[in-house]
Amino acid sequence: MHYIEDLQPGMTDSFAKTITEADILMFCAISGDNNPVHVDAEFAKTTMFGGRIAHGMLSAALISSVLGNRLPGPGTIYLNQSLKFKAPVRPGDTVTAKVTIKEVLVEKKRVVLDTVCSVAGKPVIEGEATVMYAVSRPPA
Repeated sequence: MHYIEDLQPGMTDSFAKTITEADILMFCAISGDNNPVHVDAEFAKTTMFGGRIAHGMLSAALISSVLGNRLPGPGTIYLNQSLKFKAPVRPGDTVTAKVTIKEVLVEKKRVVLDTVCSVAGKPVIEGEATVMYAVSRPPA
């Protein structure tokens, strides 16, 4: 576990997950987004992608996993997230979400991070997150 006083620009962490058929179907159920480009192979073949793709927000959700579980870690609360979708993610792709601290505002309990999701080293999502992180070192 990190204390906000110990966070420094340049610190990084990541989380990787292979996107499965079950993930896509569960995301459809949770979000209500049943766009046929995600679930209908025949329809998806007619699109510019030439086949099914995963929801962009499914891949973006992996960033939340890094922030809440690893860096900064438990107690992190999202305040802002920008996302630029660069390429599709297909069923079976392994997405790696990586965060890198850009700025730490200890007094405001805020952390600004670069966020990137990639598949095979190629960025599929780029953005920036601002989070509240109020885990401070206990008084001595």
